[in-house]
Amino acid sequence: MGKKTRNRATRSEVSAADNPRRPCPCGSGKRYKVCHGAGDDIIVVRPFEGLAAEPDLVAMREFLPSATAALPVRSGGPVTLASVLPGASAAIVRDNGDVLIGMQVQTRSGDLSTDLAGALAWARSAEPGSSLPVVGPDRRTAERLQDVLEPETALEPTVHADFSWWIPGGEPDPEAQAMLERANSVIMPTEAVAGPGVRGAYWVDTGSKAHVRWVRTEDEPTLMAALARLSDQGGLELGEGSRYAGSFRAHGLVVPVWDVDRESHSSEWGAPAAEFAKRLDEVLAGLAEKPLSDTEHRARAVLAGKQITLR
Repeated sequence: MGKKTRNRATRSEVSAADNPRRPCPCGSGKRYKVCHGAGDDIIVVRPFEGLAAEPDLVAMREFLPSATAALPVRSGGPVTLASVLPGASAAIVRDNGDVLIGMQVQTRSGDLSTDLAGALAWARSAEPGSSLPVVGPDRRTAERLQDVLEPETALEPTVHADFSWWIPGGEPDPEAQAMLERANSVIMPTEAVAGPGVRGAYWVDTGSKAHVRWVRTEDEPTLMAALARLSDQGGLELGEGSRYAGSFRAHGLVVPVWDVDRESHSSEWGAPAAEFAKRLDEVLAGLAEKPLSDTEHRARAVLAGKQITLR
């Protein structure tokens, strides 16, 4: 593939350089000149497009607090992808040579895919015991994740209850123990929702409410039309004890969110999610043959009012 995936015709992107005072296309709510305008002039709206791992990458970047997954690299030794690393590092090479790449990092680049590929390239040649705080312009390469990963292989994230995996083996020193305690004190209980046809769905307890967040890979207009039809049919909820709360956009994908009964165990939402997946697939299949009715268009407008955009 080489540099092919960097061709502007093959990826979703927005340029704001013509008007630096406009809102940044990344969705931060800031003006372009004080956000991504300080870096690249191209914002890749859907950086993980074309990868089977796309919904998992979005989840690990945006709302999985403590998770790891084997990264399906095409060549080289094993690599572990992590939701967040100590110090929000972009990459760490442990003393034993294990390579870890972080998803939740500080960046001013317009293309997360390029940043992650750059962190991986750095780790391949770094000395054991090294860490990369951030992927700066000097670390970005011509490659993107699409160039270095197996495109048809999804991730299998392991969601952890805490951050003890940061320091494998032995007793942490006092400084490391304090770091772990700080990180663990703000973690929100999170578990994957499993069921037939269910992927990229996660239950999370925020302390006051419990939610199911589901990363969908359909394009936004199609998905919102399908959700509007389900809403008009009374089929938008996951089941008893749930309420559709809205959705957010993250890295080109839509993530519907449901409030769910906090007293229910996370595993109890697997079967209702599988049933919802069946209903949604049926509606998606029929959209081309039957356009939205007037009432369904109104339902879509209501759902659109419940959307927010994350960076």
